[in-house]
Amino acid sequence: MAYNQQAAKRQHQNATNNALGHLFEIAILAGCNTYRENGRADINKTPEPFRVLNKSNDGMFMGRFTAHAQPDFQGTLDNGRSIVFEAKTTTSDRMNRDVLTTDQQKALESHMNLGAVAAVCVGLEDEFFFIPWKIWRDMKENYGRKYITANDVEEYQVKFNGSVLFLDYCNKLQEG
Repeated sequence: MAYNQQAAKRQHQNATNNALGHLFEIAILAGCNTYRENGRADINKTPEPFRVLNKSNDGMFMGRFTAHAQPDFQGTLDNGRSIVFEAKTTTSDRMNRDVLTTDQQKALESHMNLGAVAAVCVGLEDEFFFIPWKIWRDMKENYGRKYITANDVEEYQVKFNGSVLFLDYCNKLQEG
């Protein structure tokens, strides 16, 4: 089998992106634990809709996804208000609006319309942002294009201390 440099680069990039996404979720979960410990919120990772089809004796299994993915995190704030958000990260200097699936967008819209805090938690390079769904949804109208940069969303930057503190805006913005 011949070596395909393009395929190898793509495979490496996919593995890098997967690892980065996993680390990002761990940092968000650390923020969730901080908020749970101080009584500010109880937020958990939404389990993937997954079913195991076969198990083997060596610990391997075969499975399949049983439904479209929902937003990554859901919970309740200390004021009783629900919170629902998706997490997306990139090593690039921009994040495209369409990284969310249609089902994730519909879920965020529905929760927002029912009064929940609905948002997208974003990692852009080494900065973190918690962008209200309404701002994300209307990205084209707000920024003139269907992608954002860190400069565009500076007002939504959140604190990071090893944990993504998604409820703590750097610029004292109120949750919305």
